[in-house]
Amino acid sequence: MSTHKMRPRLLYLVAEDWTFWEIRRDLARLAQEAGYDVTIVTRVAAHAERIRQAGFQLIPITLSRESRHPFQELQTVFKLVSIYRNVRPHLVQQVAMKPVLYGSLAAWVSGVPAVINVFGGLGYAFIDRPQRTSLFRVVLRWTLKKAIALSRSVVVVQNSDDRDVLIREGIVDAPRIRLIAGSGVDVHRFVPVAPAVGDPIVMLVGRMLWDKGIGEFVEAAARLRAQDVRARFVLVGRCDRGNPTVIEEAQLHRWTQQYGIEWWGHRDDLPVVFGQATIVVLPSYREGLPKVLLEAAASGKAIIATDVPGCRETVRHRHTGLLVPVRNAEALAKAIFELLEDAGLRSRLGACARESVVRDHSTERVSGKFLALYRDLLKDAPLALESVPPTSE
Repeated sequence: MSTHKMRPRLLYLVAEDWTFWEIRRDLARLAQEAGYDVTIVTRVAAHAERIRQAGFQLIPITLSRESRHPFQELQTVFKLVSIYRNVRPHLVQQVAMKPVLYGSLAAWVSGVPAVINVFGGLGYAFIDRPQRTSLFRVVLRWTLKKAIALSRSVVVVQNSDDRDVLIREGIVDAPRIRLIAGSGVDVHRFVPVAPAVGDPIVMLVGRMLWDKGIGEFVEAAARLRAQDVRARFVLVGRCDRGNPTVIEEAQLHRWTQQYGIEWWGHRDDLPVVFGQATIVVLPSYREGLPKVLLEAAASGKAIIATDVPGCRETVRHRHTGLLVPVRNAEALAKAIFELLEDAGLRSRLGACARESVVRDHSTERVSGKFLALYRDLLKDAPLALESVPPTSE
């Protein structure tokens, strides 16, 4: 009789390779170390070699966030069905709106035993806009509800506001929702560093989207410059052309010429980048749980965010940072000015923020919760597994 123990197969479906690499790779690595065979299915742009060198099986797929062509979208679902049937995963974890929708259908058709659908944030589709009709929300709610129900998945959200929305709108039943705050931060990589000597740097790190509050950031910078406040205002991040609220490069360059805003583009060396900041700002309209704020907090920086879902779970007002009203450049400018003028307050907020992240949001702690969920689902699923890797928090 063979004593070989089967390694459970775990598949991650993520929209973009950079989101996997920047946000999910630590969890995948720890799952691999715990004994899972890990496969990544994603649209490949720039990180294929890194993903393969990390020891993961990589399967490219065309999963266009901006496409609305019915035939092309149906082809994507058929491709996912083919991949799921070929890999035969015991567990799939699907992250973000399209992977949740299409992956749930593919998992149902393919008979995947255990499915986790992760909402990194309800994002663009759930941000209230005056011009939005109710039809889009109705259709999205119905399709999400059906797809999630078919796959019998567990749904993971990052904040209580998103959980309440999904329950209130009838998309997911409460017993099937788990709240796991974010994807974790490497608190050994992101450490406190004193900013360089010179004019203080007020920094916003994130994708160049209007929904990140970048317009309000620029307006706040213009107000402060008009008051002769000495500071550099820096934007760091890529132009995410797959998002309907993307800010074009031409607009970023106009802000540079008009207001002296610096745009550093995408950076891979975020610990170094955060080390240069005096204050880190994220005036977003809605988030899941913004990893950039947690990384800034782990770096000991004073942070300012908007009082919206996701951000208010990250920042405790006047304890780990400052919260300001959403879409309010005047309030943002006042908060920036207060922190620029009060080094003692910056220091206290940064120290408390670092302590909070180390305690509650380290990679090991958050990944431990996911690994425990994997084990629970595999234990209950109808699998012919001889063993399931142990987990610990």
